[in-house]
Amino acid sequence: MTLSTTIPGAGRTARRARAAGAGVAALAVAATGVALGAPATAAPATDPDLGPNVVFIDDSWSVDQINTYLASINDEAEFSQDRHAVFFEPGVYGDASGQDDPATATGIVNAEVGYYTAIAGLGAQPDDVLINGALSVQPVVSCPNNPWSCQDPGSLTRFWRSLSNVAINPIQRPVDEDVNRPFPAGITDPHQLRFAVSQAAPLRRVDIQGDLTVFGRFGEYASGGYLANSRVSGRLVTGSQQQWYTRNSEVGTWDGGVWNMVFSGVEGAPATDFGPRPDGTTGNKTTLDTTPLSREAPFLFRDGEDLAVFVPHARTETRGVDWSTDADAGQKLSLDAFFVAHEGDSAAEINAALATGKNLLLTPGVYHLDEAIRVENPDTVVLGLGYASLAPTSGTAALEIGDVAGVKVAGITVDAGPVESDVLVRVGPADAHVADAADPTTLTDVFVRVGGPWVGKATTSIEVNSDHVLLDHIWAWRGDHGSGIGWDQNTGDHGVVVNGDDVTATGLFVEHYQKNQTIWNGERGRTVFYQSEIPYDVPSQAAFMDGDRTGYASYRVGDHVRRHDAVGLGVYSFFNQGVDVRVASGIQAPVRAGVTFRSMTSVFLNGSGGIEHVVNDTGAPAVGSFASPQVVAYPTDLPAEADVTVEATTRCLAGTAYVAVRATNGGDAPLAVTLSTPFGSRTVASVAPGANAYQSFAVRAASVAAGDAVVSAVAGGVTSEVSAPYAALTCG
Repeated sequence: MTLSTTIPGAGRTARRARAAGAGVAALAVAATGVALGAPATAAPATDPDLGPNVVFIDDSWSVDQINTYLASINDEAEFSQDRHAVFFEPGVYGDASGQDDPATATGIVNAEVGYYTAIAGLGAQPDDVLINGALSVQPVVSCPNNPWSCQDPGSLTRFWRSLSNVAINPIQRPVDEDVNRPFPAGITDPHQLRFAVSQAAPLRRVDIQGDLTVFGRFGEYASGGYLANSRVSGRLVTGSQQQWYTRNSEVGTWDGGVWNMVFSGVEGAPATDFGPRPDGTTGNKTTLDTTPLSREAPFLFRDGEDLAVFVPHARTETRGVDWSTDADAGQKLSLDAFFVAHEGDSAAEINAALATGKNLLLTPGVYHLDEAIRVENPDTVVLGLGYASLAPTSGTAALEIGDVAGVKVAGITVDAGPVESDVLVRVGPADAHVADAADPTTLTDVFVRVGGPWVGKATTSIEVNSDHVLLDHIWAWRGDHGSGIGWDQNTGDHGVVVNGDDVTATGLFVEHYQKNQTIWNGERGRTVFYQSEIPYDVPSQAAFMDGDRTGYASYRVGDHVRRHDAVGLGVYSFFNQGVDVRVASGIQAPVRAGVTFRSMTSVFLNGSGGIEHVVNDTGAPAVGSFASPQVVAYPTDLPAEADVTVEATTRCLAGTAYVAVRATNGGDAPLAVTLSTPFGSRTVASVAPGANAYQSFAVRAASVAAGDAVVSAVAGGVTSEVSAPYAALTCG
């Protein structure tokens, strides 16, 4: 939607994005017949054109103008094609005088955040933009006269909206039609903000100067959620939230939640109590002292008079908030370093700019692409504003990252098209080998949909082939409602497939795909928080068989994987076709000491059938009566395996092919190691920690076919075998 209006006293016509408040004036006239006298001040002349769907609010806007504009965009339909980014310039907005009694408050910023709306401050710190009031989200109100009787859908469809880089002094009142309801949903306690959302609705870099509640006033269902790099000085109340992940934040106290509450690197987080408690009840909280790997999202901010993008560095084993924009915290990029794309720009235009070394800023809109956007340069930043959406039209990927390291992708939505794509987002080619542990390629707030706006088809939504990749807040979703929904319509096998080594996921949501939701083939993978619903619409058990295994596990770790760690996993079932469909287990993985899981649950939401075990053959069934069995740790009582990494390569020497094998001891005790190939073997009786055993085996021919080298390592009486492939080679 583009609005044009003649601004009173300005003597010119301005598009909404180019003049602060212009859209407000038009909307106010349309709604009331009385112009509010919107300010005529344009965005600074140095700003690039960010298009009609980006609005800058500054201190020349009155509170009425702010609220009127925000009200005009908060009623987008769930699958609308409109997109909105709203930026508050540094300053203080609203009057704090009613903070102790919101019912008496006047002059506050008070609006709901609607679909496809991203609201952010432009300060270098969150506190550079202070909102006295509320930017809130309420559940769907289905029964206004008796809201306690209508818990569904509640907040279960409150997706695709965000709030970031602001401080809020919470003063919330009902708005719009909610004001006249007998039981308004928008009432909160004093000093409390409600942000009652489900997936794809992150809170990042926010300073809530009071309480934050993330569920509805009347306990409506909610299925969130994500909070990162934020401070809540009062209570964080998760209430009816089925699950919630809080990362690298500070909270005063915490309360509520249903099945899977996960905290990593959070000051003030509750102690872990997942599993049976002494009083006979079960706990739902898992707390990690630090986050193993994190990188905060790139963000737009005001650097003096200019707009710039701050790109935070990756960090390991971190705790608490980090709002620094100093040079040691990250990199500041001028917008001159970006190609600023607008809805209607072609993939060819975007790719041509990327090929010159430009970063990419996607302004709000839906980008229909006849070929993939290709990122081939290391350290490229791809930043979407206002839920910018990529929609392939010809069966290609939407985004492909080459064999490069350090790419940062944030804030994009991807919609599968009607022509089936093999993959929608591909990180690295199949043979990727370039990686940087200190500068991992990072996907942040990347949300993929197969179906919903239209019929969509994609075999795999996100495929990660590169090593050292961070996935931070991902939602891959095969639609269960919307347009083009059906078992034979919006088809998709897998949400996320990880083939690379040393990949970390923090906040991974994957739902409704027709085979395994997530497949993890890479070594040393780590997941902190996983939420998944297996598909609702399975027509029969025969349609949902993994070979001779009953059903497809949601979280599948490859049988060959030696090292994997996952914490805080919930897999839910709701087979809604009236057929008794079963899944052998929600999680499937090889049974070995190096593949570990903590805090797992299966949940029967509704419908028929269910999940027989939580992980492999361990855990009670989740079948009927809202069952939610838990497994605290898996496996248990297994001897430790050797920590050994194997590399095999081929090379030519004097016209002869050789296969070189190197085995590195990653443990803290000596290993006995045997290196084996079809061309010979070698045993090293003692390889010290951090050292390696090496042998180059002569093929005694000018060529060698591709194959595998096998290393046997003995530690503590336990023998482990690790294989590594080597490539075919012809010499001369």
